[in-house]
Amino acid sequence: MSREAKVWIGLGFLAVLGLLLYLLGPILTPFLLSAALAYLGDPLVDRIELRLPRLSRTGAVVIVFLAIFLILTLMVLFWLPLLIRQINTLIANLPAFLDWIQTTVLPWLQSYWGVESTLFEVDKAREALTGHLDTLGGLASTVLSSLGKSSLTILAWLIQLLLIPVVTFYLLRDWDFLVARVQNLLPRRIEPVVSRLVREADEVLSAFLLGQFMVMLILSGVYSFGLLAVGVNFALVIGVLSGLLSFVPYLGLIVGLVAASIAALIQFHDLLHLLLVWAVFGIGQMLEGWVLTPRLVGGRIGLHPVAVIFAVLTGGHLFGFLGILLALPTAAVVMVLLRHTHDEYLRSVLYDG
Repeated sequence: MSREAKVWIGLGFLAVLGLLLYLLGPILTPFLLSAALAYLGDPLVDRIELRLPRLSRTGAVVIVFLAIFLILTLMVLFWLPLLIRQINTLIANLPAFLDWIQTTVLPWLQSYWGVESTLFEVDKAREALTGHLDTLGGLASTVLSSLGKSSLTILAWLIQLLLIPVVTFYLLRDWDFLVARVQNLLPRRIEPVVSRLVREADEVLSAFLLGQFMVMLILSGVYSFGLLAVGVNFALVIGVLSGLLSFVPYLGLIVGLVAASIAALIQFHDLLHLLLVWAVFGIGQMLEGWVLTPRLVGGRIGLHPVAVIFAVLTGGHLFGFLGILLALPTAAVVMVLLRHTHDEYLRSVLYDG
């Protein structure tokens, strides 16, 4: 078989694999999430095995497994009720915010800038908002009622949810064995190159995940404590949400700044607290750009911000929320392959002519 035929066969295989991943995206979601959790948990399992030689691999997996899902459960139990309660408080305060616009903002715009108050129909906005708020309870009841009737939908959702811990446990237990089996199946001619690329991708990916996690954690603390110092009611939720979204360039800043500004205006109705909120996010951005990202993440990935946004949007379009979470790690691995391809191209006859 000629080299050109082998290339076309390889490209065809990749195309079929990509099509299958796209078509089976909803089914593969729990398995991909389990694989990600197993990848993150495997180094911890290895360290426990080294520290406790008498403990079996299964025992180490049980410890890490319980720790991971205990943390996830506590996060859901803590954050979900708090998020719902603060969102309800925010919605309930919107009419008061519209009253403040009508009594304070519009007269100020009219006196200093000559803007006609008739351009902003606040009364109609209040009526529409009140009507929608009245229907939210009925809408929620309707949704819950339909979910109660759709037993098959709930059953399928629960099955996928229960699959995640089961698959994660077995992947964690057999991770080293599966990696060794895949390595043994590689053709001997390409095994050294593939192993080297996998090691480079693992180094980049682990460094990125650890560094980005630290950046998100520190920014969540900076934004939360800063907004708490200002006195914003929704400081904790807004701060943590902004920090978690910081893995996408400027997304955490935009979402957090808009949400905190609206919350400050609704609560204080003055310009001083709005400026203080902007100062908190300005400090956070300077800290991220000058200290956190260069020191904790650095240039290990080498992705342009536009490439990051494209990767996140592509992952979200193909695999939903899970695709958003896996977009940047996948892009980091792709960058390793592209660097290898670039180096091979520079050494090829095609480049030298």
